[in-house]
This record gives sequence, structure tokens and C-alpha cells, in this order.
Amino acid sequence: MQSYTIGQAARLLGVSPDTARRWADAGRVATHRDEGGRRLIDGRDLAAFSIEIGQGGGGEDEPSYTSARNAFPGIVTGVKLGDVAAQVEIQAGPHRLVSLLTREAVEELGLEVGMQATARVKSTSVHIDRV
Repeated sequence: MQSYTIGQAARLLGVSPDTARRWADAGRVATHRDEGGRRLIDGRDLAAFSIEIGQGGGGEDEPSYTSARNAFPGIVTGVKLGDVAAQVEIQAGPHRLVSLLTREAVEELGLEVGMQATARVKSTSVHIDRV
């Protein structure tokens, strides 16, 4: 499972690293240390926390999240596989994006909950890029 530094988590959540650090210090999201002493957040824990703050549980004054060229970097919070189609959910800061795509595309990208991905939006179509 992928883990994220405080800085990476902050970027994915659309907040400053100081805000992410305060949330970790307050125990709102669990962290552990790597061999170098850096605090890391497990991808599944970050996915669950991103859903919580996306539903209004963020608390503090948070900067608004904007996308550049309709790209929404975030964390995969859900993957539902069917026989042919799949549904992928991404939490990008306060934005929840859901994309319907082929099961084959999800498998080729290796998408799973907790991994970093970018949703790209054009009109009503959302495409997922693995990071």
C-alpha cells in the first residue's frame, strides 16, 4: 500500500502542509514514521480522511481548491468493478469526482483505493491518469 508524506497529503487534500500537520498532530489522521523519521500517512487512511473532509468535516479555514486545465489531482477513494465496466471515485481536495470507464482500463492503470490519481475533465467526460 502506498504511503504519503504530510506534504503530499496536503497537496492531495487541497490544503497547506501546516493544516495537514495540525490535523495529524490532533489525531484526525493516523501517521507513522519511516526509517528516515518522516511522518507518513497510509493511503487507505488518507482516502477515508479525504472523504470525511470532502463531506464538510474539514474544520479550519481552508483555501479553496482550483484546478489547472481541468485537472483534479487526488486520491482514489473507491473502485467498483463490473464484468465490463468500472466506477472509480476520486477525492480531489473538496471535490468528489466519479468516472465510469472500462474494467480493462482500471486494471491496466492498476487503480486501487489509496493511490494517487488525477481526474481530467472535458465537458461531461472524466478521464483518469495514474500518477
